[in-house]
Amino acid sequence: MLQHPELSNKSILLIDKASKDQNDRTWCFWEKEPGLLESIVHHRWNKLNFFSPTVKRTLNISPYEYKMIRGIDFYQYCFKKIEQHSNIHVEFAEVESIGNEGNKAFVQLKDKKIFCNRLFNSILFKEVCFQSNHFLLLQHFKGWVIKTNGPTFDESVATLMDFRTNQPHGPTFFYVMPVSATEALVEYTLFSPGLLEDYQYTSALKNYINKQLNISRHEILHEEFGVIPMTNHEFERRNGSIINIGTAGGQVKPSSGYAFKFIQKQSVQIAASLAKGNDPDLSISKKFNYYDSVLLNVLTHHPGKGAEIFSKIFKYNSPETIFKFLDNESSLLDDMKIISPLFSIPFLKAGFQELFK
Repeated sequence: MLQHPELSNKSILLIDKASKDQNDRTWCFWEKEPGLLESIVHHRWNKLNFFSPTVKRTLNISPYEYKMIRGIDFYQYCFKKIEQHSNIHVEFAEVESIGNEGNKAFVQLKDKKIFCNRLFNSILFKEVCFQSNHFLLLQHFKGWVIKTNGPTFDESVATLMDFRTNQPHGPTFFYVMPVSATEALVEYTLFSPGLLEDYQYTSALKNYINKQLNISRHEILHEEFGVIPMTNHEFERRNGSIINIGTAGGQVKPSSGYAFKFIQKQSVQIAASLAKGNDPDLSISKKFNYYDSVLLNVLTHHPGKGAEIFSKIFKYNSPETIFKFLDNESSLLDDMKIISPLFSIPFLKAGFQELFK
């Protein structure tokens, strides 16, 4: 919104539960051009590894770059920008509820009720009630930033997916983002209906670092844990003067769990609409929603096929085709390149089920 002078006369209140002074998360994403957050990119890669029991491939991803942003850098960057604008106010408080009264929306805090013309909400206030024809998998992960005693990593190459691990719960892979010869983020990621016990994440990380990365001694500099819903549930995008954004607005890609860039793209579209005095278009692509539903169907009923599915996608396609597909920007020709190696009885069955649901 700060990119649009037309909105400089709007009074904006940002409410957050936490003061955002901790490095509590890491975002990684690919992009072709320098983006809004280019100045705080912590590290970038032009090559990505994909590993599975059947595929070993290093991808030169030009014209894309894979970029990492640390949470603390993002928060500091945003608050520095906000401080330069007197029309933006920040309040740290827990939101108890939101709603509509008349033609205005409201936010209920512990000690006061605040009214506004438009409310952009990213909070899921209650557990989602799923219909029988919807699917839900959780993308859950535990990551360590580790430091070794000597040169260990090639910081020019990151590992996007490494499926060379046991798959008892569903698609399971490791993710390795080296930022120097001695430092890297290593994450253990699963797509499954439920979470594991904490010791199971820890044990898997230790085993992978020791046996696959051949690292016997290391220091843990930082730890993070996250859970992202992967679902074709139709989230409510608008309710009166309330517009739901982020996960609450259905901006997590159901079949991959990717959210950061989708949230950024939606934010750009919303701000541009507001600057023109228009109502934001919150519609989503029916084509990609269908693709996502088919894959969720297959992974739900055939969880052991996850590694095979992603192996075929990465074996037979160029990085640009894969990224366009995952970004919901691919053409029908691109789609067929992705889909054709996956044709099988489970996919055909899921395809018909989702088409005629």
